Amino acid sequence: METISGIFDNKGTPLEKQKFTWKEMAGKPISKLDDDAFTRVRIILMNGVETDALRLKHGIARFNKELRLPLAEIRRVEQHQATMVNWLIGADHSPLETTVAYEQVAIEVTAAVAQNEPDPYQAQTYRFGLLEDFDHLYRYSAMLDRLEGKDANNILQGYTDIVPGRKTSEHHRHPENDIRDNYEKNSAALITKIHAALITGAEYQTHDYYQNIGPLFADPLARQLYAEIASVEEQHVTQYGALSDPSESHIEKWLVHEAMEVYMYASCAEQETNPRIKAIWERFLDYELGHLNVACEWFKKIEGRDPAEILAGPLPKMVEFKSQREFVRQVLAAEVNLRTAGPAYVDKAKEPQSSLDYRNHLASEGLASDIVSAGYQWAPGGELMRKHS
Repeated sequence: METISGIFDNKGTPLEKQKFTWKEMAGKPISKLDDDAFTRVRIILMNGVETDALRLKHGIARFNKELRLPLAEIRRVEQHQATMVNWLIGADHSPLETTVAYEQVAIEVTAAVAQNEPDPYQAQTYRFGLLEDFDHLYRYSAMLDRLEGKDANNILQGYTDIVPGRKTSEHHRHPENDIRDNYEKNSAALITKIHAALITGAEYQTHDYYQNIGPLFADPLARQLYAEIASVEEQHVTQYGALSDPSESHIEKWLVHEAMEVYMYASCAEQETNPRIKAIWERFLDYELGHLNVACEWFKKIEGRDPAEILAGPLPKMVEFKSQREFVRQVLAAEVNLRTAGPAYVDKAKEPQSSLDYRNHLASEGLASDIVSAGYQWAPGGELMRKHS
């Protein structure tokens, strides 16, 4: 266990020295096939973290005039960080291939978080969402094979299984069954707060990506599949967003988010295999320490409290960017039939009528997620290879 001070005592790069050029922001992308899949996982995840940082700070600025300038100054840097990170995904990725990569992020990172999470209810929530993203990967992999003739494993590189999870057709719930119980801010571990901020931001990005690219497909099944899964991602943002304590002040949430960004860049820098990308993670770790320092000063000024009240205590190991296959298989075997009734997790037989009615109407004119994957079993090279052989 590493104490928080191990990471957070460093003041980082001062805000006024955090500078960019357009050329470095729109730099050379990674290679789709030669770079390790977890390099891409980190890229997608950290873009989600930065865009969520922008979203949170814009929200706070709507309610607090005093913080508008410092938040704007940090947001401008985070805008450019997000650009530099997201532009590392190159044009050799089709939107559907990038979608497969997004789901790999959701599966592997949520599985890592679920095993690191000390709060049993929060950990259960991550396992619950994980099995749904796992099924999304299977549906999109079938779509990729059938629409573009591509093997999703070129993206996944053998780290993540391509098999059904909890069926997408059974994900759509009445909103009353998507609200979760929140942690208590005064008793929850810092890592619990960090996890909730991280996974909410990651799912928010996935939702927005599907909303943006779904309409660009000509294929009617693809359009419907994106609509279907984007709606589930909104449910996931709702459920993960409900894990955090609504009684935290705006500035407290800002402090937690900055701590999360520092923790995540430290996790990325520790494990990155591409030296050029590793240098970006190390640079942005220093930038985020600078942002955290600013947030701490404002926390002291506005709330008259010591940031150590929030940031003190032990922090577990870094988020592990590695295949979580065995854990995912265990969760799939044990929890595929879990459903929700309000904030509680129940057996499939006890799912509330409100969700069944809601789902039945949505599916009354057909279900793309069932149609696109009908009879689909992943095989190396895709279905055409299997038929040819």
